[in-house]
Amino acid sequence: MALDGIVTRAIVHELQSCKGGRISKIHQPNGHDVVLTLRAQRGNSKLLISASPTYPRVHFTEKTFLNPTEAPMFCMLLRKHCEGAIIEEIRQIGMERIIHIDVRQRDELGDVSVKRIIIELMGRHSNIVLLDPVTGTILDGIHHVTPSISSYRVIMPGFSYTAPPEQHKVNPLEVNSAAFLKGYSETEEEAARWLVDSFSGLSPLIAGEIAARASNRDNGDASAEANTLWNAFDSVMEPVRENNYTPITGLNAKGKMIFSAVRLQSIQDAEKTYDTMSKCMEDYYGDKAERDTVKQKVSDLLRFLQNERSKNVKKLDNLNKDLVEADDAEKYRLWGELLFASLHQISKGDKSVELVNFYDEDQATITIALDPLLTPSDNAQRYFKRYNKYKNSLAVIHEQLGKTKDEIVYLDNLLQQLSIASMNDIEEIREELVQQGYLRDRNKKGKKKKKNDRPTVHQFTSTEGIDILVGKNNLQNEYVTNRLASANDTWLHTKDIPGSHVVIRSTDFGEATLEEAAQLAAYFSQAKESSSVPVDYTFIRHVRKPSGAKPGFVIYDHQKTLFVTPNEELVKSLPSSIKNG
Repeated sequence: MALDGIVTRAIVHELQSCKGGRISKIHQPNGHDVVLTLRAQRGNSKLLISASPTYPRVHFTEKTFLNPTEAPMFCMLLRKHCEGAIIEEIRQIGMERIIHIDVRQRDELGDVSVKRIIIELMGRHSNIVLLDPVTGTILDGIHHVTPSISSYRVIMPGFSYTAPPEQHKVNPLEVNSAAFLKGYSETEEEAARWLVDSFSGLSPLIAGEIAARASNRDNGDASAEANTLWNAFDSVMEPVRENNYTPITGLNAKGKMIFSAVRLQSIQDAEKTYDTMSKCMEDYYGDKAERDTVKQKVSDLLRFLQNERSKNVKKLDNLNKDLVEADDAEKYRLWGELLFASLHQISKGDKSVELVNFYDEDQATITIALDPLLTPSDNAQRYFKRYNKYKNSLAVIHEQLGKTKDEIVYLDNLLQQLSIASMNDIEEIREELVQQGYLRDRNKKGKKKKKNDRPTVHQFTSTEGIDILVGKNNLQNEYVTNRLASANDTWLHTKDIPGSHVVIRSTDFGEATLEEAAQLAAYFSQAKESSSVPVDYTFIRHVRKPSGAKPGFVIYDHQKTLFVTPNEELVKSLPSSIKNG
């Protein structure tokens, strides 16, 4: 993984600015993340600590997190022991991906109490543990490890804390050239593999970088190979020893995005450097962690909506076939009339008859098929019956066509909304599907949702300081457009493309705000990856929901159209927050 001992060291170095600072607030937005709001020399900041099995990490963050209405038990415990506490020490254990944060506060009796937050960034074994350092007793962990899971170390309240098993590797910052050369001379492994196996905190990425630097200088002399490797190793470790980091992201030769605390020759394209390790990690991880969790949560909804869409597409095909058939109704009426007008020319037993079409300007003749078992009059009646049948079915077919097309548009909207949904958005989409009768209510027997609960609102602030509201699902769209917006606010939506309702909450704004709102509308739409996306805008007073329409569906007029190419960097640069209504 890219988050190795060197990145951990860079982050711990950055966190030294928090020493002496106070933990003012603690939140746990989900099952593996904790967010500490800190007041220190650098002002207020938020520290994200994640024990995600896929994306474990620690860094300062600018992101806004929506917290559950009821704090989880681990969060409550952290608040009891750490909220209001002073940060005394932040250190890395060796070069491992383990960070200890010691905090001091006064307990209920007024006595000074010291607690230790242990952060283990170890892939699927990642954890956040609250410890009493005096007794070595675990107060709790964000992920419990029971004796049935591990006999070596248990992470449960009341148990003694056991550190992760030592790997007995050498600290790469403390090794000298003699020890390095001796170790390398005794191995038969290739350089990169030996580096990973021998030194703590070195990821395959950094080991590969060292090996690549060595190979660039290799002159083919086997006796000089070890010295070349040492020089490459030392060139990478020197800035790390000095805490002189160059946080960087970019694409490797395979087109995969990578990040590091030190410069990498393996970055081939899209290289980007950062002032801090936190900014680098925030940019690298972006929404990856949440998207990963969301993907797992939406898989059942995604399957259901795709199946519903497929059924409606098939139904549309069948209706179009029926429409082609029903469009022949006028032909059957004409045939019936011509047969009635020419009964004297037809005999029972005829299989067809050729008649002059007196409705035609050129008086052209047409051939009409007959049933030889029927009389001429019955043949004419047969065509009139067919005409009446199709004439009556045309109205039904057109009605069904309209409903089916609307259904496909509705499902496309939901699929687009799922593609950009946060954890909270998913529950609102699921709730909508229950309300619309697509799904059964899984919480029928559980707690009922409060009637005054409002959808989530995503609020951005333009560079001109104007609030812009964005709805990311139909419940949010309806709330933003129909409840929060005023008649003279400006409403935006991608033209004929599933997307978000966007509202500029002001009557006085400039071109910059309009452009940024259009960017948001295009970015949070099905055309996110497209260029020159048409975005309509009009006043809220010109937007209305037809009676009986699906959630989120509106019609509008008096619109103008802008064309924008979605710019992710611009969207992410706009200050944003998430609120419950």
